[in-house]
Amino acid sequence: MGIPQPAYYIFKCEQSAPPGMPKPSCVNAQTQDIFQHLASTLMREGIMATVQPIRTSCLNRCSEGPVILVEPGHTMYTRLTKEKIDRIVKEHIIGGNVVEEYVINKDVWDEPISPADMKKQMGM
Repeated sequence: MGIPQPAYYIFKCEQSAPPGMPKPSCVNAQTQDIFQHLASTLMREGIMATVQPIRTSCLNRCSEGPVILVEPGHTMYTRLTKEKIDRIVKEHIIGGNVVEEYVINKDVWDEPISPADMKKQMGM
């Protein structure tokens, strides 16, 4: 029997911009330890082997940051705090129920569009 693949991947935006840049950072003095808190929470719950936290660069939802993207499901959570991470891990990752009040607004994160459909919309 092989090593099982993770049930979830959690992508955490770790984009940082210098002060004065037009787009905000997902990592600043107040949020720099969110990723570490996520990893520690997964270890404390004993589920690190089935949930893979991944540091990533910009997820293009800067005004909503800090953000994570949970796969499968394309679920993006916004304006993260340690308390929100704790609840997301317990209710979504362990319990299987999306924490709706932390999910990004549809105005800035609507349903995905396939590359083929995008090409059609662009007239290509």
